[in-house]
Amino acid sequence: MQKNEIMNIGVIFAGGVGSRMHSKETPKQFLKVHDKPIIIHTLEHFEKNPQIDAVVIACISDWIPHLEKLLYQYRIEKVKKIVGGGESGQLSIYNGLCAAEEVSAGQKAIVLIHDGVRPLISSKLLSENIRCVMEKGSAITAGIVKETIVVVDANGQVEQVPSREKSRVAKAPQSFWLSDILGVHRQAMKSGITNSIDSCSLMQQYGYPLFMLDGPYENIKITTPDDFYTMRAILDAKENAQIYGYGEETN
Repeated sequence: MQKNEIMNIGVIFAGGVGSRMHSKETPKQFLKVHDKPIIIHTLEHFEKNPQIDAVVIACISDWIPHLEKLLYQYRIEKVKKIVGGGESGQLSIYNGLCAAEEVSAGQKAIVLIHDGVRPLISSKLLSENIRCVMEKGSAITAGIVKETIVVVDANGQVEQVPSREKSRVAKAPQSFWLSDILGVHRQAMKSGITNSIDSCSLMQQYGYPLFMLDGPYENIKITTPDDFYTMRAILDAKENAQIYGYGEETN
């Protein structure tokens, strides 16, 4: 890579313990689906995309040695740094962004912030995120809304029914220039904000324009047992499509 080129860095946060998964001793990102840990399914998309230069991971500190073994076992070679997670999702992302800053070593960089337990993405989606940041300054992967969304007040009364056509669910990756998102995180922390729900909320709070791009409908976050079984069913369907010639798997 030439020194004047832009680095594209995946920032994966995998600091959660997965209490809603009821998986007892194993954090959800290390549960196996198709005989492979969920986080490895996720990382393989970054590993296979030629535009991704490096990956950093914010992980539960006690599980870092286990993660390092998995990276070696599954030949995930783009991971350049693993750091401990924070006390909140925001702080875990911040730790990952600081690691990305170290990896970039002063080069201009785009970061693709992604959940370790959101494995049903594609290499094409990562490339679209990079393109959108290059053109517009941000890229928030969206999910198309298939049902009517309503906004209610504290008493449950409907205040607003937004247009379904214009409504989206913010998912991940959420991608930005590293200098922009890191600067916003540092401003937020100085103001005592440490538990923002996600990066796009934080960026909007500090006045940055956000641009959405539609991602695959199956881009779910594996949070509950239902999500786990849904992921397995989707992977089964993709595998059957390859075996029986019904379609081609997309990377």
